[in-house]
Amino acid sequence: MPRRTALLPLLTLTFWSALALAQPPGAGPQGVPVDRAIAAYAQGRLPEAAKAFQQLAAQGNALARYNLAMMHLRDELPRSSARSARQLLEQAAGQGFVRAELALGELHEQGRLGRVDLVQAQRWFLRAAEHGSVDGQVAVGTAFFLGRGAPKDMAQAARWFREAATGGDVGAQYLLASLYEQGDGVPRDLRLARYWYDIAARNGDEAAPFKREEIDARIESERQRQDEV
Repeated sequence: MPRRTALLPLLTLTFWSALALAQPPGAGPQGVPVDRAIAAYAQGRLPEAAKAFQQLAAQGNALARYNLAMMHLRDELPRSSARSARQLLEQAAGQGFVRAELALGELHEQGRLGRVDLVQAQRWFLRAAEHGSVDGQVAVGTAFFLGRGAPKDMAQAARWFREAATGGDVGAQYLLASLYEQGDGVPRDLRLARYWYDIAARNGDEAAPFKREEIDARIESERQRQDEV
């Protein structure tokens, strides 16, 4: 398989590294207080931000729950706790907040909740992927591609890489092209391989232009052989 696959086994999404700055759908009517809490956080007034997030989280605000969880994970609270972060993230995820689903997947993948649990990581990444997250789709495709947290299934890997590729992920575009080139999980199709290598090249992948040229040469060679028959 191409060099791109070497980038995927240790997929790290780092969604817990920053607070969310946008109000998610259905988060409730407390948009202005959340904005003020985020502003307080950005200005370094962590106790004020934490208090506001705690109040809003208690009211059921998904964004506040997510951001308070991030403060726990970044050890920015007097009693920071990964367990509390998990509880908050699960509450936010239950409200359909995709970033919380992604964060839970990463926490399980990294073992930040006590042990590495790739099956649980895949469960959360799959939920995010089904909710339209490109990063979740890449994570799920990678799990199926490697048999890591899920049974190895190249057809499922191709399905999720296709979703992510359609969503604009360059790595997924390159990988999907390689699957079509090899006939791995999908019928071998050099024209579709060429199509996805071309898109990856247009989106800045450095290796894709060379693969595109290689595929062009192979397509032309096969055409000439057919003409000679």
